[in-house]
Amino acid sequence: MAVSLLWPLASEPDVGDPYIIINTSVNELAYFHAGEKQVEYRIASGKEPGLTPEGEFTVVVKAENPYFRKLDIPGGSPDNPLGTKWIGFDAHATDGRIYGIHGTNQPHLIGEYVSNGCVRLMNDDVDHLFTKVPVGTKIWIGQSSKTLEEIAKEIGVIL
Repeated sequence: MAVSLLWPLASEPDVGDPYIIINTSVNELAYFHAGEKQVEYRIASGKEPGLTPEGEFTVVVKAENPYFRKLDIPGGSPDNPLGTKWIGFDAHATDGRIYGIHGTNQPHLIGEYVSNGCVRLMNDDVDHLFTKVPVGTKIWIGQSSKTLEEIAKEIGVIL
């Protein structure tokens, strides 16, 4: 499908459930649900410190086969650097179309610091995460020497 599909969720999930934690110090993302880590992925993040925003954000938009406006590349194209899915969040008071968790057409760069601020996942990984994460899901992004589980305990995602 070449057209992006965007939709709102009828109601927000309970606070902290589900929840995404991203630690850019080690380029890892964890998805938590029902107080437990469900899955962990390697990511690529900002090529310079500060490019990937830090703080707590909310997923505000989701799209399949997102269109890459900057280079006029249609969704579904193998040349599209956004990959197969877009999970946009409201960093810096944006509308979810500037910062996001998305796939990539350069899977060899996962684990590296290469993006302009977004969080990149392998396409298979973002496809899976996309099915689990509703609009309204909270995302914590930061740099820490702690494990993803320790961060989750510290911010109250798990007890």
